[in-house]
Amino acid sequence: MSIKNQIKTTLLLGTLTGILLAIGALIGGRTGLLIGLIFAGGMNFVSYWWSDKIVLAMYKAREADKNKESELYQLVQSIISQTNLPMPKVYIVDSEQSNAFATGRNPEHAAVAVTTGLIKILSKNELKGVLAHEIAHIKNRDILISSIAATIAGVISYVAMMARWSAIFGGFGGRGNDNNIIELIALAVLAPIMAMIIQFSISRSREYLADETGAKIIKDPYSLASALEKIKANVSHHPLRKQGTTEATAHMFIHHPFSGKSFFKLFSTHPSTEERVKRLRNMHV
Repeated sequence: MSIKNQIKTTLLLGTLTGILLAIGALIGGRTGLLIGLIFAGGMNFVSYWWSDKIVLAMYKAREADKNKESELYQLVQSIISQTNLPMPKVYIVDSEQSNAFATGRNPEHAAVAVTTGLIKILSKNELKGVLAHEIAHIKNRDILISSIAATIAGVISYVAMMARWSAIFGGFGGRGNDNNIIELIALAVLAPIMAMIIQFSISRSREYLADETGAKIIKDPYSLASALEKIKANVSHHPLRKQGTTEATAHMFIHHPFSGKSFFKLFSTHPSTEERVKRLRNMHV
């Protein structure tokens, strides 16, 4: 399953790149594409490089006290001892919602954060399963992968925006008018939607992979399965307040933290809890 998920991620990233190159060929020039690449790349470089500080500050996370939260530290240490990873920083978010996320540009600059609500409702083994899932994200370098996907999708959206302005002011210079309408529709409407669908598909694939990797690290898929069911029920009663800035980080959590869900599975950042639980309980570790 791990190899299958890795191959899927590679193919999806390749498809995103293919869409980007096709757009470059369609507009007949590289200037706009280059500007978009620099713009989106710069934004995501900042996000990637300082992602831990940005996200932790956004959710007002505090670093866990090694004495007061000793059990939490010990659980993280016990999981890390079964990997070749350095010890991540451990944070706590004061929230009634049960959730968790991992951040950091690489294993040497990683952090794991859990909410007080999560600690409150989970058993020790269930909490260990969630922590293993987050450490698996660090092990699988999912922050890097999501940053690459976001950069490519951002360029596609930027070029689509250029296409919309171009349609308003007369289309691409030097192109035939008969072809311009179809091309602009494809650029302005279809390409960004396809990019978003692929980006979310990558996110769902990495969640499956983190479930599997985490379960294998601690040799216990059942505790994570049980934890996911409890988290789903809790989030429905304690959704986070949706804001423009925080919504962009929804994919980082073990469960989508906001109320409501996408009407179409294609536009969901997370796989269904039922499918995740089913896969975990069918695992043999």
